[in-house]
Amino acid sequence: MSSHNPNDDRNPSDAEVSALKENALKTLLTAEARLRLNNVRLVKPDLAAMVENYLLGLASQGRLNSQISDDQLKQILLSTQQPKRDFKINRK
Repeated sequence: MSSHNPNDDRNPSDAEVSALKENALKTLLTAEARLRLNNVRLVKPDLAAMVENYLLGLASQGRLNSQISDDQLKQILLSTQQPKRDFKINRK
């Protein structure tokens, strides 16, 4: 009977995946852009995750030629956010 050792599996753990993601983002983003993305993650974690996946996808396709600056990240964040709805209340 063979024992199953979970360390023999080749599937990376969540901690390993997040560490790889962080290392990739360090090379893709400038320091200011990383700071902004971390601030966004505190307020809107789902938006930050979506932008991270988008950036990692671009990098894996070879479509990023240089680091993403803070201004470029702002544009990406604005383009991925849902438009806000304005409500107007008329009082009589």
